[in-house]
Amino acid sequence: MFKGEEKISSKQEYRINERIHSEKVRLVDENGENVGIVSIDEALRHANDVGLDLVEIAPNANPPVCKVINYSKFLYDKEKKEREARKAQTKIEIKEIRLRPKTSDHHQGFKVRDARRWLESGMKVRVTIRFRGREITYPELALEDLREIAEELQDVAEIEQAPNMEGRSMFMMLAPKRN
Repeated sequence: MFKGEEKISSKQEYRINERIHSEKVRLVDENGENVGIVSIDEALRHANDVGLDLVEIAPNANPPVCKVINYSKFLYDKEKKEREARKAQTKIEIKEIRLRPKTSDHHQGFKVRDARRWLESGMKVRVTIRFRGREITYPELALEDLREIAEELQDVAEIEQAPNMEGRSMFMMLAPKRN
């Protein structure tokens, strides 16, 4: 870093008023209209005349873009938008049910009931059938079980990934149906 150069951290800090180093800037006035390329002194004078701050919005542009705004209100609005964006994000959770080729119908029934509940609440479900010993020589049994499960859940789920072998297990991914 050079002497006198300010560090702009990953959390965007904006240069304001006298901290802007460029000789010429592209000025956007308080109404959001593009004034054009002006000297920094002229831009600062314009900001002082209207009683607002000159904020460097795009420091990497050539010349840097500066806007005449109320700095504290600008930061508040930016923070508010970020909060709204975080609130709007949905994290998709993947639940898993594990079975074996010789799993009883009763046991499979309550595993499917759990999967139905998860799918209705918007989660994805991975159905895994693990093979032990010589069971791996009969993958058609597992394929049939997966087909039955998909059929039971067809009203709330769609198959996102078809049955697939991976090592000593076969799995299928189910996603909630879109309304």
